[in-house]
Amino acid sequence: MPVVDLTWEFIGERFAPEIKREEVFLRSGLTSYTGVVYRMNHDGMSGTYIDFPGHIAETDNGLYADNCPLEDIFRVPASVIHLDCASGHGAVSAADLKNALGTEIQTPALIINALGKTEPTGIDPRSVYLDDSAVEWIIDSPCRLLVSDIYESKALHGVFLKLFGAGITTVCMPVNLHKLKNPQVELTVLFAKMPGITQLPCRMVAEF
Repeated sequence: MPVVDLTWEFIGERFAPEIKREEVFLRSGLTSYTGVVYRMNHDGMSGTYIDFPGHIAETDNGLYADNCPLEDIFRVPASVIHLDCASGHGAVSAADLKNALGTEIQTPALIINALGKTEPTGIDPRSVYLDDSAVEWIIDSPCRLLVSDIYESKALHGVFLKLFGAGITTVCMPVNLHKLKNPQVELTVLFAKMPGITQLPCRMVAEF
């Protein structure tokens, strides 16, 4: 079964992590070696990252990185939508998404590849976005895990507020979405089990 890595590298100018490498010399009467330890200071939005509804205080539903049910993030059936919007395209509507999918959403996860082969950092920020009809279409579906390369507009229409209010978890800054050739895949999102954390970098893969 082919597997595609959808994870953006944990580097870059935007929210770049500070990583320090330390060497620790260990010795006993039996052996000696040098351990390598990393000290990391990074933003929750480094690389590809997951946002639970509690990323917005007003929509915190008690779902965190340490108590998220595994069945909600491991090999979850996900519908895949492909568009090819250029920078500055503007709004993506429910009709756009439904026409591209060819049906209503019937899976617990949804992947929106609105930018084709372009990575999220390859466009004018927030110049392609989900409009109110698209958000409502997603909310009215069985989808509770959304992966997309577009979300909010520059005008701050409340895309995340509405999604989180409906209990939908999002994954931001994915890459390689255009490599998903099947209309449905199995999606896995992995991250550290950190108590009380509602936003953190993650590793994400799709099987098809």
